[in-house]
Amino acid sequence: MLLCSSLAIQASLAADTTPSTPAEKNSAQTKLAATPIDVSGLNPLLSVSTLQYQFPPFDKIQNAHFAPAFAEAMRQHNAEIRTIADNPAKPSFDNTVLAMESAGQTLGRVSRDFFNLSSANTNPTMEALSRDLAPKLAAHNDTIYLNEKLFERLSAVYEFRANLALDAESRRLLERYYTDFIRSGAKLSAADKINLKSMNAQLATLATRFGQNILNETNLSALIVENKAELKGLSKDEIKAAADAAKARGLEGKYLIALMNTTGQPYLSSLADRELRKRLYEASTERASHGGEFDNQATILSIVKLRAERAALLGYANHAAYTLEDETAKTTSAVNKMLSELAPAAVANARQEAADMQKLIDAKKGGFKLAAWDSAYYSEQVRKQKYSFDESQLRPYFELDHVLIDGVFFAATKLYGITFKERKDLPVYHPSVRVFEVFDVDGKSMALFIADMYARQSKRGGAWMNAYTPQSGLFAAQTVIANHLNIPQPPAGQPTLLSYDEVRTAFHEFGHALHGMFSNVRYPRFSGTNVPRDFVEYPSQVNEMWATWPEVLQNYAKHYQTGAAMPAELLAKIAATGKFNQGFATTEYLAASLLDQRWHQLTANQIPTDVLEFEALALKQAGVAFAPAPPRYRSSYFSHIFGGGYSAGYYAYLWSEVLDADTVDWFKENGGLSRKNGDWFRQQLLSRGGSVDAIEAFRQFRGRDAQIAPLLLRRGLKTESK
Repeated sequence: MLLCSSLAIQASLAADTTPSTPAEKNSAQTKLAATPIDVSGLNPLLSVSTLQYQFPPFDKIQNAHFAPAFAEAMRQHNAEIRTIADNPAKPSFDNTVLAMESAGQTLGRVSRDFFNLSSANTNPTMEALSRDLAPKLAAHNDTIYLNEKLFERLSAVYEFRANLALDAESRRLLERYYTDFIRSGAKLSAADKINLKSMNAQLATLATRFGQNILNETNLSALIVENKAELKGLSKDEIKAAADAAKARGLEGKYLIALMNTTGQPYLSSLADRELRKRLYEASTERASHGGEFDNQATILSIVKLRAERAALLGYANHAAYTLEDETAKTTSAVNKMLSELAPAAVANARQEAADMQKLIDAKKGGFKLAAWDSAYYSEQVRKQKYSFDESQLRPYFELDHVLIDGVFFAATKLYGITFKERKDLPVYHPSVRVFEVFDVDGKSMALFIADMYARQSKRGGAWMNAYTPQSGLFAAQTVIANHLNIPQPPAGQPTLLSYDEVRTAFHEFGHALHGMFSNVRYPRFSGTNVPRDFVEYPSQVNEMWATWPEVLQNYAKHYQTGAAMPAELLAKIAATGKFNQGFATTEYLAASLLDQRWHQLTANQIPTDVLEFEALALKQAGVAFAPAPPRYRSSYFSHIFGGGYSAGYYAYLWSEVLDADTVDWFKENGGLSRKNGDWFRQQLLSRGGSVDAIEAFRQFRGRDAQIAPLLLRRGLKTESK
């Protein structure tokens, strides 16, 4: 449990939203009351939950429980570590490595509950505690990893490892601990360790500040629209939702468009009013970079400088070199090569797509040049023209329950034999959250799945998976896994109709959930998605393929009113438009990935003074400075790399997609949606977590190394051979 650190969880789950209206605050604190309580007695966080699979007792957890629980959990963990370090017995695998893996269980549980909740249903009290905890947890981690006596014992076991007759997973655990201690500074001098501790504490505080600045800025930047006529292009339900959102903030008679965490905003593809599109785009891209209390520019420069200094202290050329050494990519040159090779073709395709949009603008006598706030809107117009296809035609066939039960779950049942039953007897932290029990092919219960689908101001942006209880044989623990999306909640009484992108996201996140639920390892250090960052997205991206697999699509794509299946011609159009606008999509992603690398391949003496100027120059030098296709994230709201766990690692989605595209080909070559194929994928990949080398696991599954050709073909960067 030692390496499932609370600091790592805290960093990866920094929140992007916060309740700001009375209604939202009240909802957010229903189960986590901010009122002082007596915590001198039983604290639910300090004892193992008696609910199935240690499901958190959300109905009993209150804000005031967290601070004393963290204090006690860290005290317990420190005591356990001291016992291991001071053990007079000769160092062995059991009394050193296994003992460390068994330590910190209470801290792990408290951390998971707190940081998972602070992402999914935060409130001001939890945010304040996050800021207070960040440096304390960093210091706690350093107390362990920089403990000389502990490292001496670990080193003694490591040096003798060839004579220990360890099984493969135990040997890997020993090697992984040793590597982590080295990478955490265990071999530094006493003076350098003091410096490192200071850096880690500062970085933890800065990452928390970055995330909370975005959280506040995103809510404050929501667009207020005075005139209903400006909303032309939105559906009646979308307009009503905007009116309800404004009313909830005391702005009755107006309309509010909340911002999502990416540069592109969903309504940019629908709004006919060009000036309103521009306002929405600028509200998105200027977040946390226009001065004021929540400006992130100074925070970014401090983070980048400290990361560069820390990397140098640890013996690396830069932060990216430090990070990538521990990923499957291994080196900055490998990542730079992939990104630079893809960029020219992606941008060329994007320019051609933009030319098609400009032709349409000119044909309609628009009298303007395509701008970033026009791209999504005119992309949809071109799609309609080329394919007689409007993506809004799909929504009536993508009702949330059908997508989840008859799509996501149905595909998992067909592929893996698992089944689902909704549980309404377990407590939840928000009324919209649902819980499902998952049963294995033999009918035995295997996991609990939390489905948290709707957006709210108390929830960070984006979509993600996390584990409240990770699987491990060591603790005989089964999983409690949660998926989080940010689907706008419709007006009361109206169905939840999804966009195609939201459908794909639901399948994607459930791929992460399967990775967690199918975990079958002994040590929690290797459980589920505890794999290299540039491998973790691979299984989830593979699961996206089932969203459009004919047998699955036909089962869930049914009209929410009539129950009629999606017409065959509409199904055909989905397939026909699969490569549509991939130049833009790839360029936006590559721009963000290249920006991430540029920031993190700097040395400490190369840190710029102007964030926006550096960003513009970096994109230009990388050849991706194409104004109509801006980066998916600008630096000031790039939570993945400055507030989360993807620093120097945003390339991972594309790196993983190489494996994903090759795997999709394997499924198609071997008959597609079958139990035989699912069982093989589960056995060779999903069940193994980090207990084996990630790339070796892929080779065992595929029978060879991955090939890039399927990815190039998928993204329209290479044509099929004739």
